[in-house]
Amino acid sequence: MTIALTPRRTAAAALTAALLVPLAACGSEASGGTKDEAGKKTELTVLAAASLTDVFKTAGAAYEKAHPGTTLKFSFAGSQDLAAQVKQGAPADALVTADEKTMDGLSDDTGSPSVIARNRLVIATAKGNPKNIKELKDLEKSGLKVVLAAPEVPVGRYSEQVLERQGLTVKPVSQEPNVRAVLSKVELGEADAGIVYKTDITAADGKAEGIDIPDDQNAVAAYPAATLKVSEHADAAAEFVKWLSGSEAQKILADAGFQKP
Repeated sequence: MTIALTPRRTAAAALTAALLVPLAACGSEASGGTKDEAGKKTELTVLAAASLTDVFKTAGAAYEKAHPGTTLKFSFAGSQDLAAQVKQGAPADALVTADEKTMDGLSDDTGSPSVIARNRLVIATAKGNPKNIKELKDLEKSGLKVVLAAPEVPVGRYSEQVLERQGLTVKPVSQEPNVRAVLSKVELGEADAGIVYKTDITAADGKAEGIDIPDDQNAVAAYPAATLKVSEHADAAAEFVKWLSGSEAQKILADAGFQKP
């Protein structure tokens, strides 16, 4: 039997169909795995000093495992470059620099920083130390190709400090934008020696050797971490920064050769 649709019945049928569409979509999401608004993941962008490249990859994996609703995206560079990005309003959530001076200069753009680790300088040489470098004064040797970080880079500033305190004059063949670039020059044989962080030698995995600098001649680098005021995920960013000072993150940092805050 054919039922004639009156205007009222036609309107009711249309309303029923409209209501069924979103219900069908919800059923598809439940079975297909697409998350609803409440289940969306939070992606945090973290600007971090180049010397944290390896350890933060390990730390990031550990954090994501413990916080399944959050993913981390790291951007590594020299601290001075990171500061420039922050000043330009780069969309990021947290910042970790290799010195307190750089972080202090960004007080209008960050939350309250906390130091999460410390580091020391070493002399980096080619594998096997073919130039027989034993101490800082050896960097003055005639014909020795030494590479340093640029003075505006934290490790470059620290390097200048330790050399000046010993009354040494070293003319580098190049000044690099971050500590990993210094290490790379030594690893590739483009320089005989450079000054890097102790943790960089650990990360070099045998491609370069480290000559310790005595404590009374050395400089200690501090790594402060802070949230960024432009973050759209303030609570999640604060949780990550707090986690960096916790036992799990501190063990990861220590295993990579970083010192306690």
